[in-house]
Amino acid sequence: MNLAAMDPTTYDAQLEEKRIKLEQIFTDFDTPKLEVFSSEPAHYRMRSEFRIWHDGDDMYYYMFDKALDSKVRCDQFLPASRLINEMMPELIAELKPNTLLRHRLFQIDFLSTHSGEILVSLLYHKQLDQQWEVEAKALKDKLAAKFNVNLIGRARKQKLIFDKDFVIETLTVNDKELHYHQIENSFTQPNGKVSVKMLEWAIDVTKNSTGDLLELYCGNGNFSIALAQNFDRVLATELAKPSVQSAQFNIDINKVDNLQIIRMSAEDFTDAMAKKRSFRRLEGIDLDSYNCNTIFVDPPRAGMDSNTVKLVQGYERIIYISCNPNTLMDNLQELTKTHKITRFALFDQFPYTDHMESGVFLERK
Repeated sequence: MNLAAMDPTTYDAQLEEKRIKLEQIFTDFDTPKLEVFSSEPAHYRMRSEFRIWHDGDDMYYYMFDKALDSKVRCDQFLPASRLINEMMPELIAELKPNTLLRHRLFQIDFLSTHSGEILVSLLYHKQLDQQWEVEAKALKDKLAAKFNVNLIGRARKQKLIFDKDFVIETLTVNDKELHYHQIENSFTQPNGKVSVKMLEWAIDVTKNSTGDLLELYCGNGNFSIALAQNFDRVLATELAKPSVQSAQFNIDINKVDNLQIIRMSAEDFTDAMAKKRSFRRLEGIDLDSYNCNTIFVDPPRAGMDSNTVKLVQGYERIIYISCNPNTLMDNLQELTKTHKITRFALFDQFPYTDHMESGVFLERK
């Protein structure tokens, strides 16, 4: 991370550079005008991780600055939410004089929400004993006088929770409140306001849909929950067990009655759809009953494997959210043989970095 580049006065110029770069990467494709969705220039990250440096009686947060090739003290952190920045000095002030809680503490993670919750994880290079639990509970109670906070202690093969290991985020999407269970140490979109823009874009491109939706890599149901309104039914897959549990929680809390989550990898689901293998996890689910003519994919940085690309090509309409333009470009080499790109978007999830989140909507030629 280049901390010196984090200057809100240069944000617009940096975003323009990303727009130009993304258009250049896809210059060989017949893309429509790029839709650009900006971020707040400061306090946009709802989660942050900091290493802890011990210097005699002092201790402080730090991050590694790649540009300087050195660690940089972070008493405050411009990208982090205002809630995280409020918590940072309060927490460090409580930890400094507490020999037991600060001993062998090497990292602190924060997960915050727009709805005012914050989860703090303390990571240690030591086993956490009963006395540590007593001190940690007292710390949590003291912080709770000012913050809606929960606390976790982590060490090798240990996870101690005071009182919850998750937060409930509430996002207002097209004037409708959606609630999301976000568990500690699991993936969530870091930039909450840009996440809302991504959800609204996906809802917009599928607003005239018919039939059912299939989603691969659904995570905690972030997109599935929002898109269910545009389809008769939604069938979604996710491999990570904590994410599947969060997705089920989110289905219930948002009262979505047309969404089914299956715990499977995209690769296994591809085999199931091709009738190559049978899977116990699909017992009781009639895949043939679904009329899925739209598919939504949000793959990891490696993109989709060749078999999944072939599966995706079997659908009339494709929504592809990508965190890696290079693997998106590779996948589009095949997808554009059968489909035409009709919407193209840049979502600035990660200001002041080279990372570019993009969205592509394709329709069969």
